[in-house]
Amino acid sequence: MSTLDWLTYAAKRSTTEHGLLGQVFATYQSIEDCTPDALADELGCDEKTLKQLSLCRKPSGDAFAEQVKILCGRFGLEPYALANVLRQVEIMGEDFLNGNEGAGMHRTGTLQLAALDRRKKDEPAS
Repeated sequence: MSTLDWLTYAAKRSTTEHGLLGQVFATYQSIEDCTPDALADELGCDEKTLKQLSLCRKPSGDAFAEQVKILCGRFGLEPYALANVLRQVEIMGEDFLNGNEGAGMHRTGTLQLAALDRRKKDEPAS
């Protein structure tokens, strides 16, 4: 089995492992109905990098921003793009996976709408 085959296998397994970015990416792809290629494009990377990134732990807690910066530095990504994906899954993910796509709307209102509408083009100027 080649290195790329192993990476593909590991990335696929990461989609079912709680706490890994692979699970976050799988949830995001379900929410947005997008392909891995489309997600990679949104993050500004290729599919191989997306597979490598999916094996990393999901940033969380008080060190969220620092962890996002470290990951983005390691993989050459824009922090805003990765943080947007992570936050959207945090807001929508559980309800979406449990078949309650609209349930979060009653709890979070406009916050959820903002997360859905935000795109890379809306990135604030530095």
